[in-house]
Amino acid sequence: MLKKIMTLISVMLIGIIHAQEENSEQELQMSTQDTLLGWSKQDEKFSLDNAKEYEIGGIEVTGAKRYNAQTILSASGLKIGDVITIPGEKFSRIIHKLWEYKLFSDVDIFITKTEGNKVFLELSIQETPNLTDIVVTGVKPKKAEEILKDAELKKGTTKVNESLVAKTKNYLTNKYRKEGYLNTKIHIDTKVDTTDANGVKMLINIHKGSKVKIKDITFEGNQTFPNAKLRKQLKKTKRRFAGRFWKRSKYVQANYDEDLISLIDFYKENGYRDARIIQDTLFKEKNNDISLKISLEEGRKYYFGDIKFLGNAVYSNQILDRILGLKKGDVYNGVQLKNRINDPKKPDANTISNLYQNNGYLFSQIIPVEVSAVNDTINFEIRIREGKIAHFNNISVLGNTITNDRVIYREMRTRPGYMYSKEDIIRTIRELGQLGFFDAEKISPDIKNPDPNAGTVDLEWKLDDTGGSSQIQLQGGYGGGSFIGTIGLNFNNFSIQNIFDKKSYRPLPMGDGQKLSLNAQASRSYHAYSFAFTEPWLGGEKPVQFSVSFQHTVQYSYNYITYDVDRDRRFHITGVTVGIAKRLRVPDDYFQLSQSVGFNHYNLKNYNTGLFTFGDGYSNSLAYTATLSRRSSGPNPIFPMGGNDFSLSAKLTLPYSLFNEVDYGALLEQRNQAVADGNSNKISAIDQERYKWLEFYKIKANASWYTNLIDKLVLKSSAEFGYLGAYNKQRGVIPFERFFVGGDGMAYYSLDGREYIQMRGYPNQALSGEDGDPLYNKFSLELRYPITLKQTASIFALAFAEGANSYGGFERYNPFELKRSAGLGVRIYMPLFGMLGFDFGYGFDSIGGRTGANGWETHFIFGQQF
Repeated sequence: MLKKIMTLISVMLIGIIHAQEENSEQELQMSTQDTLLGWSKQDEKFSLDNAKEYEIGGIEVTGAKRYNAQTILSASGLKIGDVITIPGEKFSRIIHKLWEYKLFSDVDIFITKTEGNKVFLELSIQETPNLTDIVVTGVKPKKAEEILKDAELKKGTTKVNESLVAKTKNYLTNKYRKEGYLNTKIHIDTKVDTTDANGVKMLINIHKGSKVKIKDITFEGNQTFPNAKLRKQLKKTKRRFAGRFWKRSKYVQANYDEDLISLIDFYKENGYRDARIIQDTLFKEKNNDISLKISLEEGRKYYFGDIKFLGNAVYSNQILDRILGLKKGDVYNGVQLKNRINDPKKPDANTISNLYQNNGYLFSQIIPVEVSAVNDTINFEIRIREGKIAHFNNISVLGNTITNDRVIYREMRTRPGYMYSKEDIIRTIRELGQLGFFDAEKISPDIKNPDPNAGTVDLEWKLDDTGGSSQIQLQGGYGGGSFIGTIGLNFNNFSIQNIFDKKSYRPLPMGDGQKLSLNAQASRSYHAYSFAFTEPWLGGEKPVQFSVSFQHTVQYSYNYITYDVDRDRRFHITGVTVGIAKRLRVPDDYFQLSQSVGFNHYNLKNYNTGLFTFGDGYSNSLAYTATLSRRSSGPNPIFPMGGNDFSLSAKLTLPYSLFNEVDYGALLEQRNQAVADGNSNKISAIDQERYKWLEFYKIKANASWYTNLIDKLVLKSSAEFGYLGAYNKQRGVIPFERFFVGGDGMAYYSLDGREYIQMRGYPNQALSGEDGDPLYNKFSLELRYPITLKQTASIFALAFAEGANSYGGFERYNPFELKRSAGLGVRIYMPLFGMLGFDFGYGFDSIGGRTGANGWETHFIFGQQF
């Protein structure tokens, strides 16, 4: 037997040349160590000067565990019978090829023997082990799952090598550093999996340590602005201060880098164009704290000189000057100059760029150029290239898995052939978000194929279809003398035309943008059922909304002492409403006019409601309602970041007393006499005549403004007013349609058209009379901040301060005589259940004749619409 001596076969020079051609250090190292042949496993030596061709007589694969020998040979390309040159570059290419599969950590080719012109080879491999198990310690299980997902560590498929371990360690270290854990220590171990021949287990131990706090922030070189002023410019990097509970003092590198940019922008806003940061230093303090020192060079203060426009043919210098708002002698403000030309943070701002972009000039370019600087004065040229007017060419939609195309396209202001307008794109984002069928945060218009020569552009809308956020409404509460339960089904993207098409059920026919709601309420003494349907585009051609609704309620007599229900004494209300709404163009196209006609029939059988003095009889109400509204808030209807909402409505009945020839003055005198005589039958008969047809008018107004303060912090300011009046004072104000102020504002049961007005910090209906009041007003301020705005659930926290009250009439009205409250709350919107939440409100004023503040009240919100 030939003596086997472990040597490498030489093709060193060829391998080095090949590695240099590939320009890869890794391959160069591999070629010189693993693939370069100079010696065989026998005594024979091979020389580069004596290259010779051999036929492969046999190949042995060693080291394989997971893969069989034939698979490896097929991957390598080596076959018995092939003719190869030794020394030569073929072995190097084979090993490079196997390395590229990333399945092996080591590959060698050895010559075991030669017989004449035949050579016998050994292909020795070491397989890269698979990751069979991962254990993460030091963090909670949910966090561990997130880490494994982000680091792309997958059991069974991830190949484990030193590079992976180092990459994972660096990723985790940097991840925690970004979160303020500068002292995080990551330790990763691997060990052989005894249950798998080619598997390893990975153990990741994470010691986050505590977050690094900033003890102090100091500045050097600042002569114009004091340290305190400069610290305010660092919005996300704050030093430790006990009184600042809303902003932590943790150090996060990414936030710090942003704040350094903001600091220089602050200088540029105040004329210091050349301001720069020379150096910033981090010092370690005791108790794991740090201090920051920022060295500045302020430079001199500059002023604007001449500002000239070049290349503008469409708009005059006067128009552009008015938008720019800068004149010679103003303190230089580089940030303002940039934002007046194009403000990336406010896509709908009044800028020169938007002036062009909103009027078709997609390809316009506006570039400010410093042409000269004389002493402290900088002269500018605003160079404008207007380009051709662009028009939309192809408009496409992606991601609408449920909502039909026509529902989307009819809301769009971007249509083929229309002139390009950035304003129309932004407005379409808002309109699509207001539908409630898509995740408003993910509506994305993508400009495709812009062609400056042809003046055309394609637009692709990417949507995330939520299916219309249909809701199951479940509510419970105590009202009307007993526990009230409510179940409601609200389908916000219904398709009535596919109701007989079995294939369209998902689980119901969806996608046409119609709304269908079915609701039921029940208690021992009360039942209510309602149905409503809305078609937003009647006929499918114009945005004319048609709606119809029906409701029926039954109230039985209830003994609050014995808790007995007498079903022979009952009060029925049956109503139907038909409405139509149309979008307006004047004053602007945010306005909508809604009109409806509603009929209610009230039937009493041996039932005294406190609303009527007669226990047997009926009453009817036929009313016309007109509402003028304007809604420009958005784009997310759940959490608007800007805009405002406004509505003014009037609900009117016919003035029957003007033409029914009934002397209500005489009836009133007769009634007063019957009251004096104690004749209840007479009172009942008179009131039956007075209320046979209800006569009233009802005026309501409310407005809300959304102001984005900083980051995602939004201030909602709102005001409300409502008044129920009578045409004929002798008939008086009807006992229906009144306002009940106080509490959570939830309508746990529907009766007599009453309206519940939310006023947190007080019990339900505590600020109104027993039968409600005909007049109320309310003012509210609410700070909102989103915790998450994901499709599955949107959550935001809020703090509120509000004042409201109700009054018996205008003779008692005082808009400043308000009950006051303040508090905190949370709202959670889930597509299936609607808006949920709770509020903790403190009432500052007394109620019900008591003295002292009402104090704390807790309010729960179930299924409330946003």
